[in-house]
Amino acid sequence: MILQTLQDLESSNAAIVTAINLRVTHNSNLTALDEELQERRKELLIYYNGSVRKVEALSEKNTQHLSLRSEWVAKIKESILSFATITDAIGCDQLRYIKNVDFLGAGYTKTVVKGVLPKGFPVALKSVNEKGSDMRRCIEDFKDLEGCRELVSCKLIKEILLLQHLRHPNIIKLQGHCLWSQQAGGVTAGGVTAAFEQGSPLQMIQLLQSPWEERFRVCLGLVRLLHYLSRSPLGSVALLDFHPRQFVLVAGELKLTDLDDASIQVPKCQTETDCVLHFPIKNFSIPCSPEGVCQGLNEKRNLYNAFRYFFMYLLPHQAPPTLRPLIDQIMNSTGELKSDVSKTREAFEEILNLYKSGLYLQNLPSSVKDYMALPGVRASGGGVYRCWPSYSQKACVLSVHCAREATFICSSHPQCASFTLGAQVTWTGRRLVYFRTGFADLLPDVDSMVYIKKP
Repeated sequence: MILQTLQDLESSNAAIVTAINLRVTHNSNLTALDEELQERRKELLIYYNGSVRKVEALSEKNTQHLSLRSEWVAKIKESILSFATITDAIGCDQLRYIKNVDFLGAGYTKTVVKGVLPKGFPVALKSVNEKGSDMRRCIEDFKDLEGCRELVSCKLIKEILLLQHLRHPNIIKLQGHCLWSQQAGGVTAGGVTAAFEQGSPLQMIQLLQSPWEERFRVCLGLVRLLHYLSRSPLGSVALLDFHPRQFVLVAGELKLTDLDDASIQVPKCQTETDCVLHFPIKNFSIPCSPEGVCQGLNEKRNLYNAFRYFFMYLLPHQAPPTLRPLIDQIMNSTGELKSDVSKTREAFEEILNLYKSGLYLQNLPSSVKDYMALPGVRASGGGVYRCWPSYSQKACVLSVHCAREATFICSSHPQCASFTLGAQVTWTGRRLVYFRTGFADLLPDVDSMVYIKKP
């Protein structure tokens, strides 16, 4: 159903270019749908060329409509084919045999399903939502199924183009894509399917209940992403629909998965009154540069959205007390847009270094002498108790830098009588500790050590 005509990845890219230019015309009596399609195609050509300036220069002599001149088409094909070099990319041949397809979700424009390739490789597939509100409204307005399918497909094509330019650990990986068509019984239709690495939806309520270390990881990944987007190969990228639902978690790492509302356009201005960022609670004035653009507006939009959707809820709560001054500085600077994204990322990296190295524990009182250490064993019995936030919903499991930190935590819990320091570590390399009310059933384990509180 997804794919009926097989093409390789390069042919798929070339076909998309052809589809974009297929309806471009010099006819001054364009329908409303044709005019909207022309605008969408022009936007897509920006991403094919990788620069707003290139498209503006190419179209300088024809500002009314896109040109079908052979040199224009040649430049577009040259641009897109230079990016069709994804090694081992998933193409039409592989997607044809997708198995175990399960529905993940649907929005106004796209449907997302997950499946497994024949060799067991899991992927998430995005395609046009034929029953979505975007398609439904378009058909109601224009009564043109083929034109509406192209119009709605533009958002997914835009994502593919962006992901061919933007490569970062905190951006979902594009595994491949395919253009498909159906030509049976004289009926022609078309669409596009994109394959991505699988992730799990970001659940903010669940994340709020997770240990601070995991919440910090999400915020750190986000600020690293925004730093990249501020100086990407396409220029400064703004996420116009910035919301937690645009992100997923892949093995605990935050990744941006929805880019159809991203923009590389920088607003032009004559005065600073043209450069105001409007948010529900407050507004910010951005400088108008001598070149006539709102200087850093995309970067600042992204940063403040990161503050109000992520940092505000995830960063301060349950943070180690000695790291709170640095965190408060981040909250103040991003909440008031006093720092740019580079300085914000530096502040996050400093906190990460202090946390991983244990330097934030310098003034922590030591109580190791109050515990008896039993190396080479672990406790499987003894009473368990809950603490928050814990890595387990049924027990008290926390991460520590060293045994000294673990003894400090145990001493602060009235019910804690022992803890097991094992070999399991978190993403920062910190070790997970199981705290208990007793120490029964000690079992051999060369990678563990049990600490028992002395009477």
